[in-house]
Amino acid sequence: MAIKQTAGREALGTFAPKFAQLNDDVLFGEVWSREGLLSLRDRSIVTVVSLLAQGLTDSSFQYHLMTAKKNGVTKTEIAEILTHAAFYVGWSKAWAAFRMAKEVWTEETTAQDAKTEHANHMIFPIGAPNDAFAQYFSGQSYLAPISTEQVGIYNVTFEPGCRNHWHIHHAKQGGGQILICVNGQGYYQEWGKEIQTLHVGDVVHIPVGVKHWHGATNDSWFSHLAVEVPGEGVSNEWLEAVENVDEKK
Repeated sequence: MAIKQTAGREALGTFAPKFAQLNDDVLFGEVWSREGLLSLRDRSIVTVVSLLAQGLTDSSFQYHLMTAKKNGVTKTEIAEILTHAAFYVGWSKAWAAFRMAKEVWTEETTAQDAKTEHANHMIFPIGAPNDAFAQYFSGQSYLAPISTEQVGIYNVTFEPGCRNHWHIHHAKQGGGQILICVNGQGYYQEWGKEIQTLHVGDVVHIPVGVKHWHGATNDSWFSHLAVEVPGEGVSNEWLEAVENVDEKK
């Protein structure tokens, strides 16, 4: 897919229209958009190092750092890239680049630090990204099986603002779910009732046939153990996403 760039025309369209056209249509529209040779991530790395070698840590360099982040370069990777390049392009150039890179990746660093702190205050692991059920969550969640014998127990962790969709547990006999809050702060709501705020130590009993959702508050990571109550003909019905946690339904 071709990259659509308008920065050249916006900045120099009337002053240097040909340069603007070459920047937007050739550099980005053709060179950056060539498929099958280098990925956008690879092109970002090449561009960042090229600008670094020239000592260009201006707005253009910041733009390409932001593009590199968008194209999948992580904080750890950019730190290693700049460290490696420093021995070839100059120590002072790397210092200047690190100052700008630190600003670009600050949000990621803060989120990662918050996740690590949350994990350090919990005896259960956060687990892996909950990819199998990602379509039923708004935001990133994580899943760690604690017990899969006799009774299923899973540690479910929500990033701030993440919540699962409205859903209903079904069973011909028995069934339902129990939530045991183990870290952070979250929400629980049943259809037609007000939202409940959940804290560490709170326990929620969810009968079969009750439409509900649960997840994290907007400013806190949240983990709960989900205990699957044994039953016959157990199933889970996923419904619509939660549009507004402040709605009283």
